[in-house]
Amino acid sequence: MFKVDAVTGHCRHRRHFLVKAMASSAILACRPGFANAKETVRELTFEHLHTGERLTTPYWENGAYDSDALQAINHVLRDHRTHDVENIDRNLLDMLFSLRQQLGVNQPYQVISGYRSPKTNALLHQNSNGVAKRSLHMQGRAIDVRIPRMDLTVMHKTALQMQAGGVGYYQKSNFIHLDTGRVRYW
Repeated sequence: MFKVDAVTGHCRHRRHFLVKAMASSAILACRPGFANAKETVRELTFEHLHTGERLTTPYWENGAYDSDALQAINHVLRDHRTHDVENIDRNLLDMLFSLRQQLGVNQPYQVISGYRSPKTNALLHQNSNGVAKRSLHMQGRAIDVRIPRMDLTVMHKTALQMQAGGVGYYQKSNFIHLDTGRVRYW
């Protein structure tokens, strides 16, 4: 049995969890530019800056996710240090797709960091105060990206307006962080 924590609002009761999850999905689906019912194809392009790999793939077509495309995305967004692969959250992919649509661009996402193994995350956390100990990167629910020739402040502001999850702005390192956690920013 799950219960809802009165302070954080986190669901610990199964029924509350399901209701909250359905409400979140409904809100996300109703947002302009997010998972539009008229879409027949959702395509993303990634260029991983550490591995040099590039992938362009339609990951969703005619109302369904393409499992082969998802596996290819999982591979490209793997932990480039350990080569561990994890399933990337489909909502994160939809967030990236929607962001690119709202920005009106077709350039690839340059990937700084996708999935991170716990080992890699612990190493990065130890050496930087900008890496969360329990980072959503370890669950395939976060990504650090930029788009070539795209003003980072515009990209950040647009991501914030989507209200779809966490958004971090790393001006000195020239990327933004996106995740499918609760809506927050830094």
